[in-house]
Amino acid sequence: MSDTIYTLSLKARWVLRRNAILGSPVFQRWASRTPVVRMIARRRAAAQFDMIAGFVYTQIVTAFVEAELLTFLKGQLRSLSDVIAFTGLAPDATRRLLHAGASLKIFESPDDDRWTLGEAGAALSCNDGAIAMIRHHHLLYQDLSDPLALFTNGRRKETALSAYWTYASKESNKAKAADYSELMAATQPMVSQQITDAYDFNAHSRMLDVGGGSGAFASAIAKVAPELDIGIFDLPEVVEAARDRFAGGLGAAKFELHPGSFKENPLPRGYDLITLSRILHDHDDDVAQALLSNIHRALDDNGRLLIVEPMAGSKSAEPMGDAYFGMYLWAMGSGRPRTQEEIFHMLKRAGFKSIKTIKTALPIITSAIVAIK
Repeated sequence: MSDTIYTLSLKARWVLRRNAILGSPVFQRWASRTPVVRMIARRRAAAQFDMIAGFVYTQIVTAFVEAELLTFLKGQLRSLSDVIAFTGLAPDATRRLLHAGASLKIFESPDDDRWTLGEAGAALSCNDGAIAMIRHHHLLYQDLSDPLALFTNGRRKETALSAYWTYASKESNKAKAADYSELMAATQPMVSQQITDAYDFNAHSRMLDVGGGSGAFASAIAKVAPELDIGIFDLPEVVEAARDRFAGGLGAAKFELHPGSFKENPLPRGYDLITLSRILHDHDDDVAQALLSNIHRALDDNGRLLIVEPMAGSKSAEPMGDAYFGMYLWAMGSGRPRTQEEIFHMLKRAGFKSIKTIKTALPIITSAIVAIK
């Protein structure tokens, strides 16, 4: 134990005092019985229980998704017997599952024993990206079954997530690249909608999407900027998946595929906009810094880099950054969530002269930064 003596700041003294009060059983009992204060106490007690029971809630949602109940009940009012027949579960199990979902507002019974989607379920039912992540999360839960051991291993051992994301894997497995490319494509609309509402892609003539995978992000940009010539740079086994996407009528002549690794190869030149959509936070600091320098070399003067990803410390979305992505990327074995300030510092080190944030409607889904060479 350290014997170092130092002066506490006013904030530190306040935090210690606050914690002493909130951690007192006597205070908690008083707060639960006192009008006005009682409402605050109840909200805090509910939030505390959510931290305890959160995994159970997510597993309930997973059961609904895997049973296809969101689709079955969407826009419909189904009897209990219909739901039992659809799921193949026993009646008591079906009732237990439906009532659990109703408590989370996923399902609702507006008439006696007739069921439909609740407020949360209705919103979730049209979010294909969120549903894809729910189906994918069994890998994360597997790695988090012993969270302290996950930290103790220090990212030295292969995990379920690192094996899935082949570029983070300890063992090469190119065959699995299609799996994560499909997941990225399914979840990309949530991100692309945020950035196309916030950034004018028509101000550019040529865009290179680094780490563009099967081209889901590039396709979304092409719809709002039809005159934009677009290139995609990614690993050879990944970028080929984009060829089929563009052959389907998006104007293949406007797209150029660049197979390669940004860890080993210089980026193609001649683009006035380079984009990183959910790429930077997937990599550790040394790789991320080298990537930014690689991009800076590829851009001509006044060329722009657009970074699009969830960021740590985003107001009203703090848990999504350091809690969710912090744990996810640790389990993946590569990358970390960064604040906008940290990314600003990295961009300056790479040589960018002008950097600013782009406001998005939902920072919990993505934030954005643009940097000018």
